[in-house]
Amino acid sequence: MTVTYEDAKQQLLDAILIHVPFDGWSEASFRAAITDCDLDDGLARAICPRGAVDLALAFHARGDAAMVERLNSTDLSELKFRERVATAVRFRLEAVSDKELVRRGMTLFSLPTHAADGAKALWQTCDLIWDTLGDTSEDVNWYTKRATLSGVYSSTLLFWLGDDSPDHEKTWAFLDRRIDNVMQFEKLKAQVNDNPLFKPFLAVPNWFASQVKPPMKMRADLPGMLNPRK
Repeated sequence: MTVTYEDAKQQLLDAILIHVPFDGWSEASFRAAITDCDLDDGLARAICPRGAVDLALAFHARGDAAMVERLNSTDLSELKFRERVATAVRFRLEAVSDKELVRRGMTLFSLPTHAADGAKALWQTCDLIWDTLGDTSEDVNWYTKRATLSGVYSSTLLFWLGDDSPDHEKTWAFLDRRIDNVMQFEKLKAQVNDNPLFKPFLAVPNWFASQVKPPMKMRADLPGMLNPRK
C-alpha cells in the first residue's frame, strides 16, 4: 500500500499530539513524532519543512474539517441565523480533544515569527463557518462578517480555555452575549442606513463599499486540486 505525503503528515500529527502537552509545538516534539512513526528524517522534513509549525497548522485544519463535517450533518433549519453561527463556533471548540494542545498552539502563534500563520488560521476558520452556513456576500460585507466573527471566536476561545463549568455552560452563555452585541450593532447600522436624514451623507461611502469584492477563490474541481470543503 502506497503511503502518500498527506497520509504521512497525518501520522506525524497523530504522533506529536502526545508530546505537545509537555514540550509544546517544538522541535523536540517533532523529533519525537518522527521517531514514533519510524519515518526517515529527510522525508519527515520534506513533508513538514517547518516542523512542528506545519503540524500545528494541520491540527487546526483538522479541527476545522471536523466542524464542517458536523455542521453539514446537523439539521440547522429550525435555528435562527445567529443561532447557527453560535452552533458553528461551539462545534469548532468541541472538535478539540485536549485544551492544552490549543494553549500550546496559542503560545506558538503569539511569537512574532508565527503570528501571521495564527491570524491566517483564525480567518480561515471564520471563512469556513460563513461559507458552510451559506454566506453569499459579494461586497465589503464579506470582509466585515469574517472580521466580526474573528473577534467573537477569538474572545470565546480565550474564555473557553479558562472555563471549568459543567459542559462549558459559561462559555456558551458568553458566546451568546458576544453575538447579541454584534446583532445590536448590526441593527443600529441598518437603522442608520434606512434613515432618510443620513442617506445623502452615506451615498458615497456606501457606493465605495459596494465596489469592494471578496477575493477570488480557486476552483477546487480542477485537475490536481483537492477540495477540503467536501
